[in-house]
Amino acid sequence: MKTPPRLEPLLEEGFIDTVVRQLMSGKEAMVYVVRLGDETFCAKIYKESNQRSFRQAVDYTENRQVKNSRQARAMAKGTKFGRQAQEAAWQSAEVDALYRLAAAGVRVPKPHNFCEGVLLMELVTDANGDAAPRLNDIQMSPPEAKKHHASLIKEVVRMLCAGVVHGDLSEFNILMAADGPVIIDLPQAVDAAGNNHAQRMLLRDVNNLRQYFGQFDHSLLSSNYGLEIWDLYARGILTETTELTGNFVTKHKPVDLRGVMREIDETVKENQMKRDRVVNLRRQL
Repeated sequence: MKTPPRLEPLLEEGFIDTVVRQLMSGKEAMVYVVRLGDETFCAKIYKESNQRSFRQAVDYTENRQVKNSRQARAMAKGTKFGRQAQEAAWQSAEVDALYRLAAAGVRVPKPHNFCEGVLLMELVTDANGDAAPRLNDIQMSPPEAKKHHASLIKEVVRMLCAGVVHGDLSEFNILMAADGPVIIDLPQAVDAAGNNHAQRMLLRDVNNLRQYFGQFDHSLLSSNYGLEIWDLYARGILTETTELTGNFVTKHKPVDLRGVMREIDETVKENQMKRDRVVNLRRQL
């Protein structure tokens, strides 16, 4: 096939030898199957921001680090340089997350290289050696659903222990490899400790898994792994080997009504004192 212009620099630099075919075109990138010698990889070409349907919402980019203060100021002002820096940060977020998670043993495609806005990584395959299908294209029995759900919950925990929340996890960005599910698409991944929306995103990720696998095994619909996982994480006792129950009951403490009224009374008194001071100052003028 004709080499896409964005892949030509990789051919020239010797990072790849051949472009085999286009694998898919998604909301944020186009992916091609490429070869280097006897090895096969996939090349992810990120789309420009005006071509993506997935926007860089502030919820995802909150507290992301940039190289220097000049970039940060430019990004805040929305200058041309700032938009370019924002694009680079968005793309490198997935690269950084993949390296971080692969090192932590999370089932993600192993990154190989990143050049000119193109990410080279492992091609995830099925039992026949073909490109693995997405989870949403798979039908499964209740036992299979329970098995794969449990596997992915462990991966969510492993990711969180590595300090990362996927942020957009669903059946559309999970591949069914020959040896089980593999998580993909991480440009929107957030830092669990540094992003104020991390808890909400993790709960949504886990809920998406529950709803999808619950179609095949209805018993999963009553599980509550998200709150259990986050509670353990927030208390600093979550580990990769933590035994989860899928049950979590929110503890409601009794309201200290007297304490609440006391706070209100003190606030009222403080505001009245401020008003009295203003009145006295005006009288003195």
